[in-house]
Amino acid sequence: MTVSTQSVNSRYRGLILSIAAFLALIGVLLAFTFYTSSVLERNTTLVNISNKTANNAQAIIKDLFDLRSSVGEHINSPHQKRVRERLEDNTQDIDRLLISMREGSEYNDEAGNSYKIPDITTASEVAALEEAQQDWNKLKPLITAYLKGASDIRVDSSDELALAYEQAKTSSLRMNDALDKLTSEVYKETERQANTIRLIQILGVAAIFAYFLIFVFFFVRRLRDTDAEALAARRETQEIMETVNTGLFLLDKDLNIGQQHSRALNGIIGEDRLSGENFADVLRGRISDKDLKTTRQFIEQLYNPRVKEKLVDSLNPLNKVMLHNTSGEESATNRYLDFKFSRVYEDKDIARILVNVNDVSDAVYLEQRLEKERSQNDMQIEMLTTILNVNPKIINEFISNTKAHIDKMNNILKNPGSSQFELEGKLNAIYREMHSLKGEASALKLHSFTKIAADAEDKLDALQNQGKLSGNNFLPLAVHLDDLLSLSNTIETLGERINQAAPKSHASAQPMKKAAVSASLSSANHASVANQSVATASFVSGNDIDLNDDVADEQLAYYQDFAQDIAVRQGKQVQLNGHNLAHVTIPERLKKPVREISIQLLRNAVVHGIESPEARQAAGKSAIGSIDLEMQRDAQNLIIVLQDDGQGINYEGIRNKLIADGRYNSEEASTLTEGELLKTLFTSGFSTKEHADEDGGRGVGLDVIKALVKEYDGKLNVNSELGKMTRFVITLPTA
Repeated sequence: MTVSTQSVNSRYRGLILSIAAFLALIGVLLAFTFYTSSVLERNTTLVNISNKTANNAQAIIKDLFDLRSSVGEHINSPHQKRVRERLEDNTQDIDRLLISMREGSEYNDEAGNSYKIPDITTASEVAALEEAQQDWNKLKPLITAYLKGASDIRVDSSDELALAYEQAKTSSLRMNDALDKLTSEVYKETERQANTIRLIQILGVAAIFAYFLIFVFFFVRRLRDTDAEALAARRETQEIMETVNTGLFLLDKDLNIGQQHSRALNGIIGEDRLSGENFADVLRGRISDKDLKTTRQFIEQLYNPRVKEKLVDSLNPLNKVMLHNTSGEESATNRYLDFKFSRVYEDKDIARILVNVNDVSDAVYLEQRLEKERSQNDMQIEMLTTILNVNPKIINEFISNTKAHIDKMNNILKNPGSSQFELEGKLNAIYREMHSLKGEASALKLHSFTKIAADAEDKLDALQNQGKLSGNNFLPLAVHLDDLLSLSNTIETLGERINQAAPKSHASAQPMKKAAVSASLSSANHASVANQSVATASFVSGNDIDLNDDVADEQLAYYQDFAQDIAVRQGKQVQLNGHNLAHVTIPERLKKPVREISIQLLRNAVVHGIESPEARQAAGKSAIGSIDLEMQRDAQNLIIVLQDDGQGINYEGIRNKLIADGRYNSEEASTLTEGELLKTLFTSGFSTKEHADEDGGRGVGLDVIKALVKEYDGKLNVNSELGKMTRFVITLPTA
């Protein structure tokens, strides 16, 4: 339930105005009290001054009587002098007091105290003061005349003293009466003012008390109504929170969950208590540490007013995130949750973050299922395209070779290995088989095969680099072999269906022959002239099969397509030329190794031998690299020759790579001959390519060639000239 800002402001405006009126009433009463206090203080001062004046008049009579009683005493005696000084001071003091009361001026006493004497304004007060002034005017000249000669021994002042004394008896009494009248008038006025003050204070207090009662009654009722509205709003909010099937809660800057949240949140998150808990603690262990750190940073940015909400929303790390099960129950499964974050503003400040979370597991599983089906459809379309565009014999050979590779890898996996040497040999053997299978699949553009094989190669490469091996390290490879076998069976089934549905006279589709293609520079190195024999082996002779011109053209197109795909990925341009492919008979048992060797040699030439177009032109060569594939046959041997006009073998580059990989130190590497350096190119796991990719860099291709040549008792000859060419000559006995 939402309460408008306007109604809230109106409610508080009334409260503020009521309190202001209440305070104003109190302020008026206090102001009046202060005013009446000042009036009372003025009257008190006036009374004190009047009494002081009367007291001074009495003192004057006393001093005159004292002086008259001490006639005959020396005039400069201490007693005489003290009385005369007191008489003179009192005379001056009465004079100042009367003037101050008449004019309302400031009066300073002997002690240095200052009094502000108020003006006398009422007629009775003025008359009383005037009467006292007249009597003083009669007495003052006589006292002044006496004091003028009283201190001179040569002057007789007794007469002046007698006159002053006689006049003082009359004037002082009349002054006292006048000042008493003045004091009585002031007292009467003070009493009237006090009564008025009491009345006004009683009325003011009564008004304040009545206003307070009204105020309390009105606002208690308003508060009760507000509480009822808040209760109704809370009830509505609670009903919403209990009804919605999404998780709703608020987050503060410290990632603390608010006290109110939807009931569905507990079930979605899988926690019984969430109110007041830290959001990061709830997610810890259920998502990765990296996602948790990113979530913290993401929410910090949401609280940053300078960052636009739409912009930061695209960086949400909890969009369809998998929440791991931490309950320990086997029946519980991981779920996918989708968190949406929105800012909550108070005025223009970001006060909270509203989080809406939904369980999207079903939708994600459906997407995954659809994606899997889509991938399978794409895979089948890919396979159909290959089947329809490649000679059926090549497809059948691929299926047969794939199964042979898989069987061989299965047999290798089954063979136990106890020592590190045996496990490393087992690893290298599987690596070679997987690399050969990937090469054939890549040549047929079967990317599904290629991806599975490439993933398996990544795991094999990691095993090569981890050092110590164990039998359990090979277990995950079984999954890849099952996937490859499944794909092989699928393409075989599709091929059989197409062959059954096709007319008997249907000729296989002929692929287009391609010449120059383009691709990216790889840091492969081949260099100066060498002619090295690598390995020999023997085999049992097989049957010879003639290749007609169509099949020869199919073989050439097959290799050209393969070279084209690699060149495109590597950013290079190549021209593959075939020689004598139509006139050479290949024994049945040599068809598989010939194809594998040719594929590996082609990949090696494009990836490592041919330079980029820019590098070739800078070296004065044509931008298009030339590769020649030739097959020869004599009475005893089948000879495969592959030559490229690339950069040749760089032996110093091999030497530096061996040092960089830590296989040799600088001193040991400097003693290696070109033959020894060349042999390292054919060892498993060594490559001069800086970064591995789909086409090379793992150091397996030449190892595959070496293994095949040894398996068939053949010979391998390498001839290279730095910056000009590299030629591989493979000799395989036919008998």
